[in-house]
Amino acid sequence: MIVSSSIKFIGVNDKNIDLFESIYKVPHGVSYNSYVIIDEQVAVVDSVDSDFTGEWLDRLDAALDGREVNYLIVQHMEPDHSAGIAAFAEKHQGAKIVSSAKAFAMMKGFFGTDFSERRIVVTEGDTLSLGKHTLTFITAPMVHWPEVIMTYESTERVLFSADAFGKFGALDADEPWEDEARRYYIGIVGKYGVQVQNVLKKAAALDIAVICPLHGPVLKENLAHYVNLYDTWSSYRPEEDGVVIAYGSVYGNTAKAARLLADELKSRGCKVALYDLARCDTYAAVADAFRYSKLVLAAASYNADVFPAMREFITHLTDRGYKSRTVSIIENGSWAPTAAKVMRSLLEGAKDVTFTEAGVKILSAPNGETEAQITALADALCG
Repeated sequence: MIVSSSIKFIGVNDKNIDLFESIYKVPHGVSYNSYVIIDEQVAVVDSVDSDFTGEWLDRLDAALDGREVNYLIVQHMEPDHSAGIAAFAEKHQGAKIVSSAKAFAMMKGFFGTDFSERRIVVTEGDTLSLGKHTLTFITAPMVHWPEVIMTYESTERVLFSADAFGKFGALDADEPWEDEARRYYIGIVGKYGVQVQNVLKKAAALDIAVICPLHGPVLKENLAHYVNLYDTWSSYRPEEDGVVIAYGSVYGNTAKAARLLADELKSRGCKVALYDLARCDTYAAVADAFRYSKLVLAAASYNADVFPAMREFITHLTDRGYKSRTVSIIENGSWAPTAAKVMRSLLEGAKDVTFTEAGVKILSAPNGETEAQITALADALCG
């Protein structure tokens, strides 16, 4: 992957990983990005995961072509980007390490040293000249760890954006950027919308031609598209009009009702995403719940509560700041329905959530009466 003649990509692809952070399914792997800026002085931006430290150092050697490294810039201390620091420091003993004060405190925890004799602590607006290239540091706390900095290079107008603007998927994955970037953002960064908004305001004052994230491709074209998506996601606004139907069904009757509603909505021309919460990628369902403007929660009552996968799903939504959506309820219960009450209570803390008056109540299995309720609900959601 080419950034420019002076800025070289030295990251790696991880195609062996199955779960990112031991949580998120990554069927197409993930990349760990690192960069080296070659000038009168040489700066490396971030390292990679521990399984790839050797490969990364070899790639760095090839890019250096005999040059010495002057600086290692550490933007983020999460181990998929910082695990190589100690090995780098041992190999390149003349290099200074540049990062935030909080990052150096974390290095002490990770490596047993904070590199006190070779560290340079930077904060908002500090600069570092490499010759023709000048780096300006931008603090980005809680995007998505407290120590995060970003780095702007003014000559080539490059923003090294840490975890922002990253995505799941190895660099050769043939997939839309938006889908895996959305799942990555909502899952990992989604709770910190206010902090992302703060960084976007800083970025708006910069003349940016290239964005170099720590995961996924370097972005060079139509940057407004990516920035606008981040603005939408971090503002918790719906990305587009549509309905997510998320259901938890024990014996298939709630699933039948969910599918009936999906068919009704599609017949009206409404965009629909249907998820079986017991079997789907939960975080794909979560991402789509933020993507679309309306959400239907369909669940069986279970142990005087709600189907467990539904409880987990709603918790994921509220943990990430879910708000400003229209929500409908489909409840099933053979003798003492509790699902609707529990689902509503789980969403009590969500801001600006409007429940439709229309809803569906199933007593064991859908019948003519519940099918009429499904039709009425489809009218309310997509009349």
